[in-house]
Amino acid sequence: MRYERIQRLAAPQFRRLTGIKPKTFKKMLRVLSAAETEQEKKGGKKHKLPLADRLIMTLEYWREYRTMFHISESYGIAESTCCRTIRWVEDTLIKSGEFSLPGKKALVKNDLQFEVVMIETPIERPQKNSAGSTPAKRNATR
Repeated sequence: MRYERIQRLAAPQFRRLTGIKPKTFKKMLRVLSAAETEQEKKGGKKHKLPLADRLIMTLEYWREYRTMFHISESYGIAESTCCRTIRWVEDTLIKSGEFSLPGKKALVKNDLQFEVVMIETPIERPQKNSAGSTPAKRNATR
């Protein structure tokens, strides 16, 4: 789905579709556009898709677990281009540091205490018989 159609949605529908708020989407776009500007200085071939569509493509990949083949067919690009684009968006957002999750130590230092309830259920398994059919099969196949 292209950004022209998505940007007209209300905030709740936008979040239902992409998994993030429009404010976060715009923040991601700013980070990506700054990185793309630096990349354009190096030269190279221009992208077929606009930056907003590339971000939506990545969000579809994360949110819907669609395969890169299906996404590439939806956007009319090669599967390898889809893979390269998603990886670039992921790496750029991670390098920015604005969209990272707290580390393991921060989660351990948290004062929240979790209560875990475990329920055990027996698994029904077939019983082994001493008069099983295995010896009969071995004798029958000589």
